[in-house]
Amino acid sequence: MKNLKIYLFRHGQTYYNKNKFFTGWKDSNLTPLGKKQAKIIARKLKDKKIDVAFQTNLSRSKDTLKEVLKSHPECKEIITANRMIERNYGFLEGKSHRTIIKKYGAKQYQKWHRGWNNPPKDGESFKMVEKRVKIFIKNLINFMKKNKVNVAISSHGNSMRLFRKLMEKATIKETCSWNIPYDKYFEYTIKIK
Repeated sequence: MKNLKIYLFRHGQTYYNKNKFFTGWKDSNLTPLGKKQAKIIARKLKDKKIDVAFQTNLSRSKDTLKEVLKSHPECKEIITANRMIERNYGFLEGKSHRTIIKKYGAKQYQKWHRGWNNPPKDGESFKMVEKRVKIFIKNLINFMKKNKVNVAISSHGNSMRLFRKLMEKATIKETCSWNIPYDKYFEYTIKIK
């Protein structure tokens, strides 16, 4: 029996995060604090073995991963995996939380922001994101077992939320209530023969 590891972490804070805007698939750069948070993750993962790393095509995922990989010369491959991209917020993207609350009310804002199956127009719900993350996990585990590798995943708050739900067998209520930190990683073990 061999234990393979998954190291899952969120990108550092972006300007959209800081200013409380719905980011989704829009690109937003890391703030100075976000760059510090990326360094914190890098420090925490410094002594771990990372063979393959996954990122999305958004700069915040790539920039955070770049910081982490500075101390991992053993990582020989970076794969862009958009099944782990942030939740698509549809028409909400680029709008401030305050503006949405003012226009639609706090109750509707909460349904869109933290509701399980309430996709905003042209966007995704947590339930929809879970479907693509589930496929990613299945493919990831097969990849890890076949190649016998440890992996790091530079992800986003909402796709991480669903990754954690599936890996930790959490309830919908728990999943919707989680605050996903910028400076912490989650570790999962995959056993192979």
